Amino acid sequence: MVFAVLKLVMSYNHLLNLYQNRILDNTYVFMIALLFRWLVSIHGYSGKSKPPMYGDYEAQRHWMEITVSLPINQWYFNSSDNDLLYWGLDYPPITAYHSYINGLLFKKILPESVLLNSSRGFESEAHKLLMRCSVLLVDILIFIPAVYCFFNQLFKIKNNKQINKIMAVMLVLLYPGLILIDHGHFQYNCVSLGLFIASVTSLYANKNIFSCVFFCMAISYKQMELYHAVPFFFYYIGIVVESYKKHKLSVALNIFSVLCISVILTFMITWAPFITNPSQLFQVIHRIFPLERGIFEDKVSNVWCIVNIFYKLKNVNKQLIVIICLLSTLVSVLPSCLNLLKYPTKDKFLLSLINCSFSFFLFSFQVHEKSILLVAIPILLYAPYNTFICTWIAIITSFSMLPLYIKDDLMIPFISLSIIYFIFCKKIILLKEENVSKLSKLRNFSLTGCVILTLICLIISPPKKYPYLWPLLISIYSCIHFICFWLYFNYQQLILYIPKKKLY
Repeated sequence: MVFAVLKLVMSYNHLLNLYQNRILDNTYVFMIALLFRWLVSIHGYSGKSKPPMYGDYEAQRHWMEITVSLPINQWYFNSSDNDLLYWGLDYPPITAYHSYINGLLFKKILPESVLLNSSRGFESEAHKLLMRCSVLLVDILIFIPAVYCFFNQLFKIKNNKQINKIMAVMLVLLYPGLILIDHGHFQYNCVSLGLFIASVTSLYANKNIFSCVFFCMAISYKQMELYHAVPFFFYYIGIVVESYKKHKLSVALNIFSVLCISVILTFMITWAPFITNPSQLFQVIHRIFPLERGIFEDKVSNVWCIVNIFYKLKNVNKQLIVIICLLSTLVSVLPSCLNLLKYPTKDKFLLSLINCSFSFFLFSFQVHEKSILLVAIPILLYAPYNTFICTWIAIITSFSMLPLYIKDDLMIPFISLSIIYFIFCKKIILLKEENVSKLSKLRNFSLTGCVILTLICLIISPPKKYPYLWPLLISIYSCIHFICFWLYFNYQQLILYIPKKKLY
């Protein structure tokens, strides 16, 4: 393992030398991003050879089986051919459509992998290759182009930035957390996150209709994109209010009506097979918002996991817990949203995306450890403005999912990618000669704690009385960081300079 890590680090030092010599360009970055993804994909995945439920890999395969074998009006309903207790569909329609398209391809290439009721737990080298390629394909088609487009648009704005465009792209495309979850653990987060970035890009380009369409599609792929919905809402309401103040009511109403029509039409088209039948619609909503589940999954790095140490939340009435989570989340996003409503600038919008996604992760109901990706991506989009802090917290977000990597046998790629990413981040900060000497000591102390906890997990067995002690310590350690950075980014948004000229 050590040899593999050192080898990858040496190759990455060569990449940095290319950058310093001005040989590195977008083609190199794209090729390296693909190489890292493919190298991770040869390792383990969620639930590998672990019956009876297996893991997320099997969930994605099973959705292909269900969507390609059953009529659309049975996709979300329990039946003898669709046992919802065995990885029933619990994501919105575009995820189901994506599974259906994949299922059609798999049915032609490897039909035994999607046979109804007889393909559960199907695993073969050919199937693994097809599954891995299916993730890489949508990554290439959606997420990677969206990242390039965003930074092309961002760097048209002549604000002070600490790194150049190529470095900004690399920070996102080589972020360990997303690579390990999508191409290791196995998911398709690159689709919803790519659509989200496309929406932000459209907003920065003042293409508001496209922004609404892309974001509605992102929500219709994964409901967790609601983490980002509140800033979009308050930004556009702020734009409407500013239009009313600076122009007249007819202009404001025109903007508002265009935005509303864009949202309504997008949802009507994407949800068309389900909205015509109320029972279908209610069942889909019931599946994607499972309030009967617990307040968090496993040992997630949020506030409720820490509270649960001192008071077992499973003893509290679930309806009360849902209300508490809802109120806590709303209160925590309020400062950022009201500030954005008053001053709807693009930079404040980007900071509000960070703050609101942090709030949802820390305080909302039914949070998964992988939901931290919804925080990490907006942070990395903001990295050109605050490279040191953004790269620091990006590394912590990746570390917070360590128990998942251990479970999925992804420790070699996690350690390799983390070391590479840290060296890369440190190098580009030094290249720009940022005055971060004092903060560097704090960051190094913080990341040393991550190293120590990683070594503890690998070397020392937890006490028999407390088998989940190490994941809990990782959750607490990460959560403390998240709370501190959440407060920091809220402060940054509130003090951000407001220009006297046009706000948008």
